[in-house]
Amino acid sequence: MPRATGAPENIGDMSDDRTGESAAAPRRRAVLCGMGLLGLAGGAAACGGGSRRVEPSADLKGKEVAKVADVPVGGGVVVSRHKVVVTQPAEGTFKVFDARCTHAGCPVDRIREGAVYCPCHGSEFRITDGTVVKGPASRALLEYPAQVRGDGVVVV
Repeated sequence: MPRATGAPENIGDMSDDRTGESAAAPRRRAVLCGMGLLGLAGGAAACGGGSRRVEPSADLKGKEVAKVADVPVGGGVVVSRHKVVVTQPAEGTFKVFDARCTHAGCPVDRIREGAVYCPCHGSEFRITDGTVVKGPASRALLEYPAQVRGDGVVVV
């Protein structure tokens, strides 16, 4: 049977005579590269930026985790009992973060120079939004929604 003009002799051989590459390869490569770039962009968006606000567990929701008077302006306190860090980056602004480092899960243990410090590998996080100041952690601390009620900071 005569073959159609321009059609490959063998359907399985769709190579370009000049390069030996498959005619579909550039398109497939472009699609895969595009997908890879989209994945990188999504990963960068998920890993970078500000804190990741999360819904608190049932046992933490509604709990007073610190007294306003105990949280210094420009600093914070680690509340081991509730496994949270409460900060006051500016007067009257309170933030509550999970006290586990996002690198290896170690508990953070202090606030120093405007950062929450993890003693295991030296990661530091901003008291303002929980983002990484110094690695090896690459993700921000988890942030719980909080508000002041009376003289206490409550996770809501």
